[in-house]
Amino acid sequence: MPADQAGELTPAARRLYAYAVERHAFDAAEATAALGVRAAAAITELAAAHLLQRAPGGSPDQWCAVAPRAAAARALAPLALLVRDTHDEMDRLRGRLEGLVPAYEAGAARRDPGGRGHLELVTELGAVRDLIAELVAACERELLTSQPGGGRPLETLEESIGRDESLLARGVRMRTIYQHTARYSRPTAAYVERVTALGAQVRTLGDGLMRMLVFDEHTGLMAVPGRSGAALVVREPNVVHFMTAAFERSWLGAEPFGATVGPEAARSISDELRQTIVRLLSQGLEDKVIARRLGMSERTCQRHIAEIMRAVGAKSRFQAGYLLSSRPAPADGARTP
Repeated sequence: MPADQAGELTPAARRLYAYAVERHAFDAAEATAALGVRAAAAITELAAAHLLQRAPGGSPDQWCAVAPRAAAARALAPLALLVRDTHDEMDRLRGRLEGLVPAYEAGAARRDPGGRGHLELVTELGAVRDLIAELVAACERELLTSQPGGGRPLETLEESIGRDESLLARGVRMRTIYQHTARYSRPTAAYVERVTALGAQVRTLGDGLMRMLVFDEHTGLMAVPGRSGAALVVREPNVVHFMTAAFERSWLGAEPFGATVGPEAARSISDELRQTIVRLLSQGLEDKVIARRLGMSERTCQRHIAEIMRAVGAKSRFQAGYLLSSRPAPADGARTP
């Protein structure tokens, strides 16, 4: 691939450009004599990159340098026009298709007067992603998201960041709840920093989250237990209201996901995680179940459990569970073992 197509100038072109910037005008013979190499190929390369132009008022074989920003504007003008035309065509297509929504909804209501269509199971992951993109594009007021499981996968964050930034740029409010363990995921923290800079609000909670999204208090998506990648689409108003109320209760008890976590906040979050592990351990849950509930690796969970066992003097998980279940619940603000 030629250097100019790959986005890099050849060394000869770079030397010629530096030579041209220092002069009002020059020709190929002058440049060849000054640089010690034939300049014709480098002139062609720079002209193709819009970094050289014919010298105004000079002879046809004289050239002068063009400022890089001006060259970029010339080079990008056709692409900018193409992008604008593409966006216009997307808007026209979306408008034509969305114009059919009232007819579709009216027909669906007549087809399903009992309201069974208010619940829809979508089992294919690609279809779920397409549906989320469609609902985000149509969201006008607020998007609520509850995402258990600790830090989110990098590919998921890369897929959603552009969509979420576009949503926030339209003035749509966005609130998200993660689990405390998401704070220790660098990709998740970087994503949170970007969206909060645009006005999103993000908080974290220890346990008790259900995976769901609620759009404009009108449509909800819920994860389906035991069906990875599947989602239940909810349009029944009373169920959507219940989902919204559950989110608000979790939101009130959650901690803001700040760009940095001070020592006191970190200690508070660590204590809450440990209290949750104590509670789940006393219920007899297995390590892998506790780890999944808290969005952490099983090895990290086992390390926490080992520390708790040492603190209460237990020699086995069974004994630790018994000792913990027989102890009174810690008062608010009290440190757990």
